[in-house]
Amino acid sequence: MSSVVNDILMPVIGIMIGGLNFSSLTIQVGNATIRYGSFLQNVIDFLIVAACIFVFIKLLSKLSKKKEEEEVIQKDEQVKLLEEIRDLLKEKQQ
Repeated sequence: MSSVVNDILMPVIGIMIGGLNFSSLTIQVGNATIRYGSFLQNVIDFLIVAACIFVFIKLLSKLSKKKEEEEVIQKDEQVKLLEEIRDLLKEKQQ
């Protein structure tokens, strides 16, 4: 999954957002360097990946519902056909 995100999704999303990269943002506090830009970049990357996974799961859910509905319709048609055959056989016997 990480290959899909790193190699396919992130380059496309980078083009869409204009190649913004917050990784270089820092604050110097005394001798310590706080790299809040890297944190922001990771949060944004996570949100993008989460949104992509959410959309992917929604699509799969819709596809599976359609497949289930088709199966139910096919079973209903089979039941109707079997009932018709049963009725015809009863008529023939009489």
